[in-house]
Amino acid sequence: MNYRMVLHMIGKIMLIGAGMLLPPLAVSVIYRDGCHWEFVITMAMFALCGALALIPVKKRELFARDGLMIVALAWILFSALGGLPFFLSREIPDFVDCFFETVSGFTTTGSTILKDVESVSPSLLFWRSLTHWIGGMGVLVFAMAIFSQKDARTTHIMRAEMPGPTVGKLASRWKFSVRILYCIYIALTVIEFVLLLFGGMSVFDSLVHTFGTAGTGGFGVKNASIGHYDSVYIDYVIGIFMLLFGVNFTVYYLLIAKKLRRAAVNDELRIYLGIVLTSAVLVALNITGIYGSIAKAFRYAFFQVASIITTTGYATADFDKWPVFSQMILIFLMFTGSCAGSTGGGIKIIRVSILVKSAVREIRRTISPRSIVTLKNDGKSIGTDIVRSVNSYFAVYMLFMIISILAVSLDGKDITTTVTAVIATLNNVGPGLGAVGPTGNFADFSAFSKLVLSLDMLAGRLELYPILVLFTSAAWRKSRYI
Repeated sequence: MNYRMVLHMIGKIMLIGAGMLLPPLAVSVIYRDGCHWEFVITMAMFALCGALALIPVKKRELFARDGLMIVALAWILFSALGGLPFFLSREIPDFVDCFFETVSGFTTTGSTILKDVESVSPSLLFWRSLTHWIGGMGVLVFAMAIFSQKDARTTHIMRAEMPGPTVGKLASRWKFSVRILYCIYIALTVIEFVLLLFGGMSVFDSLVHTFGTAGTGGFGVKNASIGHYDSVYIDYVIGIFMLLFGVNFTVYYLLIAKKLRRAAVNDELRIYLGIVLTSAVLVALNITGIYGSIAKAFRYAFFQVASIITTTGYATADFDKWPVFSQMILIFLMFTGSCAGSTGGGIKIIRVSILVKSAVREIRRTISPRSIVTLKNDGKSIGTDIVRSVNSYFAVYMLFMIISILAVSLDGKDITTTVTAVIATLNNVGPGLGAVGPTGNFADFSAFSKLVLSLDMLAGRLELYPILVLFTSAAWRKSRYI
């Protein structure tokens, strides 16, 4: 590992973190909630860690493992420092809880230990939701949009942080590609913010809920989440934008570039929309008896399906009380997640599609050993290396989930709570079922379980490998070429 370059890059990223605290500091001053010094101190801590950027670097080469290390260490340090405002203000007195809450924010999970969100200071609520917006596109992606780095170095970092089995550029250089993505991200954010204002939300509520939707995170400012507003208009606006942010941003670029044919043949998008529509209809039919009419049932079903498949986690109803059939559909959606290249979590639709196609191919080969079946996506053949990486990812994912469930089960909670807590955090969904359902929280877990679940959130957001590489001795060895 190129230690000097890794620390140098982490230092630069910490300087970005210091600047990100300016908006919540401004909110604290405007609302006079007394938390301004907490943000000033936290900014100073970020800036102090930013001094790592001053480390002289002779050899600036970065290898794949260096990119993985930069991403993993930066996210952990970002989350630890980002939790300081909650800890210093004593509104969350336990630092493990602060770390859990901030990890949940940056990883756009939305799981919380807060039992009464409405009692928290406005600036802390703002910072809590802003972490979603920052983490949605990626902390390091944001840094790459600002700093000038050679593509040879940037590629390893982008591959380590951006979701999906493959990572491609929209432009000839990574820096321009990232800026295109951010232009799309900001445009969608502004449009949703304006539409929520038209729906009667206050400026503050519109902004924090837009942050939560854009990052597909789910932190809100009301104990009843989006259900507090009881508005058909708000439900559908947020529901539709959750789905929009769950689409691969490459599709939007193709539409802007007027490459409509390429956008139209996107298999992942068609599967994604098909799953959403089918799930919403099935859940609506299953819960019609609870709400009295199909229109009302579809409203709640559509919102919850959109919220879970995009791993946002907002709620308008207590789906923990829905029939088992509807709950099982939502659990299935927790696993599938949204599209690769979006701000959503989960395994990703494209991986699920490849896994299913791969399984079908093996069945056909069993029936007819001499048959040749080519896997395709968007009309193009899928390389064996991609199929192999998807199968490997799924195997590691399942093993990680099983180990996490066993670790969290030491708390002695019921099976539903234990299993869905891990599923919800590993897939960056937010709420689970049982004690961690839409009306519950993660406060009653032990410190050990909260750390395990925090690791799950980081592993899910970074798609396992950057976190796993921290536990390998080979990654920590100094490269002979540096």
